[in-house]
Amino acid sequence: MTALLQMRNVTKIFGGGFIKRTSVVALRNFSFTIDTTRPSITGVVGESGSGKSTMARLLLGLEKPSKGEVLYRGADLRRLSSNRRHEFRQEVQAVFQDPFESFNSFYKVDHMLEVPIQKFKLANSRQEMRQRMEEALNAVGLRPAETLGRYPHQLSGGQRQRVMVARALLLKPKLIIADEPVSMIDASLRATVLTNLRQLRDEFGISLIYITHDLTTAFQVCDDIIVLYRGYVAEAGDVRQVVKDPKHPYTQLLVGSIPRPDPDRIWPEEPAPSPLAAQAHPDVGCPFNNRCPHTFEPCIQEAPPFFRTDPRRAATCYLHQDAPILSFDKMDEILISTSSPVEAEPVQAA
Repeated sequence: MTALLQMRNVTKIFGGGFIKRTSVVALRNFSFTIDTTRPSITGVVGESGSGKSTMARLLLGLEKPSKGEVLYRGADLRRLSSNRRHEFRQEVQAVFQDPFESFNSFYKVDHMLEVPIQKFKLANSRQEMRQRMEEALNAVGLRPAETLGRYPHQLSGGQRQRVMVARALLLKPKLIIADEPVSMIDASLRATVLTNLRQLRDEFGISLIYITHDLTTAFQVCDDIIVLYRGYVAEAGDVRQVVKDPKHPYTQLLVGSIPRPDPDRIWPEEPAPSPLAAQAHPDVGCPFNNRCPHTFEPCIQEAPPFFRTDPRRAATCYLHQDAPILSFDKMDEILISTSSPVEAEPVQAA
């Protein structure tokens, strides 16, 4: 069966500068498949500049790959007919970081929900349109009587973000790409929005790509996780294995930086790089070799392959060079879409 959305060996390079031409590789040789026959939530994490949002924009067709291809139901996303592109826009929806920027402050909230209903001809009358809007709002825990008829500034950040989730839900998509959906919301409201996202999978059969820099929330809602560093996949697989027992030094650094409710805990400093890290050359070898405390000879010579350390996890680190190698374009073999379901953890406020 043809996958809904697929990235095949995608590389994205950004260039800039008029005097001195420079280029930045935002994503390198990345392959990923979204198969909605088994709805799942895949987290994509990493620090700023790791390539998370670039990946999202490529999947949404907002950026074109420098190399490789992005496929929608087997067809190149860049060459879709108008009818196929219309289908793509309905089946693949997005929820972005800043809910306020998605609204036009001159229109009431109703307008944000009415536009997709009209564009995709989802209702035959004003009454049916109102009914669909109310159903979508109820599905994300908002009371229509307290939401419709208001302007965006009259709603809280959490309410605005849930309106955006309701807007995506109106179209009954197969996939929602959520890019930092709770980073600008008060901690007291994050659990509500995260619960809404999980309900999309559990109650509506919608797959999600959850992009965040926050490992805590990714652990709470995701089935799988992909850790990016400078456009490379550092580690990927079952979220519980990756977070509880990280195999890549970069993932270990991310996990070690998670805040804990202990006032006596001393905040850990980043481990000092290996003495050999000083010999590392940019863009040669492992991308983390200049920061890694374990850097040794192979790390500064050639980028490591994907070592399959567990049936549901792989890491690009020579510390695991005795493990079997998994081709990057076979990453789907360790993700939930081709493995047994994982029992969800209860969502807590982050």
